[in-house]
This record gives sequence, C-alpha cells and structure tokens, in this order.
Amino acid sequence: MEVITLAVHEVLAALADENRRNILLKLKKGKISSGDLAAALGVTPQALSYHLARLKKADLIYETRYKNFIYYELNLSILDETILWMNELRGGTDCEN
Repeated sequence: MEVITLAVHEVLAALADENRRNILLKLKKGKISSGDLAAALGVTPQALSYHLARLKKADLIYETRYKNFIYYELNLSILDETILWMNELRGGTDCEN
C-alpha cells in the first residue's frame, strides 16, 4: 500500500497543474513529438521540458526516441491504479476490504 500511496501522491501533484493537464489532453489524441507538443500548447521548450519531467516522474507518460526526435504518449495504467485507490478511499464497491 505504501508504494501505491507514493504513486498516487506523484500523480495528484502532477495533475494539480493546468499546463500538465493540457499536455495530457493533447497526448490523449496519440503520440506526439516534443516540438509539436510545444507548438500546440504555445509554450517554450524549456517550460515544456519542466512539465514533461513532472509527468514522467509520476509515470503518467512514456518517452520514446526515434532518430533526433522524442515522442510522448500517455501511460493509462497509472491513471487506472490511481482511480482504483481513490475508489477504495471513498468506499467504492471495487475495494477488497
């Protein structure tokens, strides 16, 4: 349970920022390069790099490299784990206790 709580903490901290939520919404449409992502969101590469690092720390995104490009995509499994933990916290029907 300690590991899950730590992961939930990182996820919630990452989701607390509107810029990071906007990044996740863009990634919901599919894999995108960092340059295209910065242009779509109207942020500097430095600002994008900071937010992507926070999302990676929370395991909310994957990073893949192809030639000189870096692509990002959602990691939906960590969101599923967070939702399950929140359901358990509120006493949802899916909890095991």
